[in-house]
Amino acid sequence: MEPVSLQDFVCALDPASLPRVLRICSGVYFQGSIYEISGNECSFSTGDLIKVTHVCLRKVVCENPGTGQTIELDPNFQGHFSPLTGPQSYGTLEELVSSVMRSSKKLPIWFMSTHRIDTKDRVVPQEQPLMLEAVERHPKTCYARCVLGTKTEPVVLYLPLFQKGPFWELETGAPRTMLQALQDPALRDLFLTCPALPWRTLTLKPQYEIQAIMHLRRTIVQIPSTLEVDVEDVTASSQHISFIQPLLLSEVLARGGPFPLTTEILEVPEGPPIFLSPWMGSLQKGQRLCIYGLAFPSWRVIASTKGRKVPRYFMISGAYQGKLRRRPREFSTVYDLLSVLQPGRSLRVVATKDCEGDEVELPGFASLAVGDRLEVMGPGQAHGAQGGDVDILVCHRLSDQAGEEGEECEEEAEDQEQIVLPLYLSGGFVEDMSDGRRYSLADLTAQFSLPCEVKVVAKDASQPADPLPSFSGLRLEEKIMEPFLVVSLDSEPDKYFEIPPRWLDLTVVEAEWQPRQPAGSLLTVTVEEVTDAFYYHLRKLPASGSQPPPRPPKREGLGGQKKRSSQERNIKSFQVSELVKTLPEVTKDQSNTYSKIPTRKKGSRPTKSQDPDDDEHDYEEVTECFHKTL
Repeated sequence: MEPVSLQDFVCALDPASLPRVLRICSGVYFQGSIYEISGNECSFSTGDLIKVTHVCLRKVVCENPGTGQTIELDPNFQGHFSPLTGPQSYGTLEELVSSVMRSSKKLPIWFMSTHRIDTKDRVVPQEQPLMLEAVERHPKTCYARCVLGTKTEPVVLYLPLFQKGPFWELETGAPRTMLQALQDPALRDLFLTCPALPWRTLTLKPQYEIQAIMHLRRTIVQIPSTLEVDVEDVTASSQHISFIQPLLLSEVLARGGPFPLTTEILEVPEGPPIFLSPWMGSLQKGQRLCIYGLAFPSWRVIASTKGRKVPRYFMISGAYQGKLRRRPREFSTVYDLLSVLQPGRSLRVVATKDCEGDEVELPGFASLAVGDRLEVMGPGQAHGAQGGDVDILVCHRLSDQAGEEGEECEEEAEDQEQIVLPLYLSGGFVEDMSDGRRYSLADLTAQFSLPCEVKVVAKDASQPADPLPSFSGLRLEEKIMEPFLVVSLDSEPDKYFEIPPRWLDLTVVEAEWQPRQPAGSLLTVTVEEVTDAFYYHLRKLPASGSQPPPRPPKREGLGGQKKRSSQERNIKSFQVSELVKTLPEVTKDQSNTYSKIPTRKKGSRPTKSQDPDDDEHDYEEVTECFHKTL
C-alpha cells in the first residue's frame, strides 16, 4: 500500500477490518516536547507503529463549495442527503427528461428543484427530492409522473414538462442519512444537497477520533484523523509483532482478573521504601511476579511497640492468627478518656499524677491524688466561671474497698462521690482492669475500640518468624480498610506476600511463563514492618470524625479573680445527678488490678470550697503570704 494521509485512510477504512497496523511514514511534531493536547496525540516519529483498534466519528464539517462557509454537524444529525451527479442544471423539466433519454438511463430517477413548485394538489418545497417514474401523454400536454416521499405515505404528482426549474438530477436511489452518505465510497467526491441546510450544494468532511495501541504505552492513544501525517498499512507484514501494553497494579486490581496473572516489572515507583521486608529489595525492573488475586480480609491494623527507646511500627493483616492479651491503657488527658469511652462498657482508671486544680473553677470539680480510682460515666456540659459552657467528663470516685464483696459494693454505690473533670485538664491515668482472656486480632478489634494496649502471648503458627511476641507490649493504633494483592516472586514461588497498589503501584506487563501451582491455601506474610515515614503517613489518613480536644479557657490574673463579686462567681449550678440519669448504664467491674495502690483517706482529701466567702478569704490569705514573701 502506498502512503496516504491519515484522513484519507480513515475515510476509506472499513470498520469491520479492524484492527489494522500502520507505520508512520512522515513524522509530525508539535512545539517540541509537547506530545499530547486535550488527551489527543499530536506528535509521532517516522517509523512508529500504531495498532488501530477503534474509529469514532466526532463531528462533520459541512462546507459550501461556492463561498467556503462551514457548519459543524453533530454525528446524530437527522437530515437526509442526496447526491448531485454533476454541476449541470436544467431550465425545464423537459430538458431534464431529454438528457436522461439521451444518456440511456432507465427510469426512475431522482431530481430536485431549487425553487418551490406549486401544483393544484400541494406545494413542493425547494430542494425537495422527487422520483420521476414515467412520462405520460395527456390530451395536448405531456406530464411527468413524480412521487413525493412524505412521513406518512408517498404522494403522486403530475408535473407538465414545460415546468420551469432549474432542476438538478440526483443519483438514482433514495436519500441517505449522513452516516450512510459518509460510508458510501461512490459519494465521496460528489456534491450533496440537504433540505434541512441553507445551501443548495455542499460537501461533507468528517473528522474521526482514532483509538490505537502503541508499544510500551500504558493507555490507549487518542489520535485525531486531521493530524497531518502520512501512514502506510503494514498489517499483512506485521503479524509477528506484539504491542506491549504496560499495566499498573491498581488497574490489575480494578479489572479483577483473570488470576493468576504472570507479569514482569517494568517500573518501580520512585521514593523511599514503605516496608522493611526482604522482598522489597527484589522489586526491580525485570523481576517476574505472579499475581494470585485479592487478599482476604481487606483490613489491617497499624501497631507500634511499647517500652522501647526507639519504637518500631508494624502493619498486621486481619488474617493474623496469633493470640493477644489486653494491657492497661495509659491516658495523658481527660479528653483521652472520653475518646475511648464506649456505650455499655465500664471504664475505670487510676490517677497516676496529683492534680490540685487551683486554676479550675468548676462546680463539682475535686482535686485528684495519685492512686485515686475513678469510674468514667459520660460527657456533659457545665456553666464555667467565665460565663461560657465548658465540656466536662462526669466520673464516680471509688472507695479503696471497691471490688471486694458484693455487699460492700452495694454500700459503696450509695457513698460514691460524683465529680466532674474538664476535658482540657491534663493529668495521668492508667486503666483499672484485670482481663486474662486471650483474644484473636479479629475478636479484639470487634469488641474494643482502638487504640488498645496488648501483649502477644502466642505467635502466629503459620509465621515462623513472627516478631510480635518478642515485644513487651504493642499499641494497636487504628484499623484501616485497603485492598491488597497476593503476589510471589518467580525466584521464590512458595513465599507469598501482599502489596497495596495504593501505595506501591508497580508498572508491569503481562508475561508468558508458567507459575508453580500452590499446594493448598496461600499462606501470606501477616506481619509487615513499615518505615517511620510510612507509619506517619498512615496516621495522617482520615480515619474517624473525632473532634480535637477543647481549648482551655484563658487564665485570669489574681487581681481579676479578687475583683469579681460573689454574685458573678455564683455560677449556674450544674446538676450532676440529673446528668448521670441520662447516661447509659454501665457494668460494674469488681476486679481491680490496682487495688493495693496506697491512696489518701476519703475524709482527708482536699476539695475546693463552694462557699463564696471562703473563696474570698482564701485569696486574701494567699495575697498576704505573697506580700510577706516579697
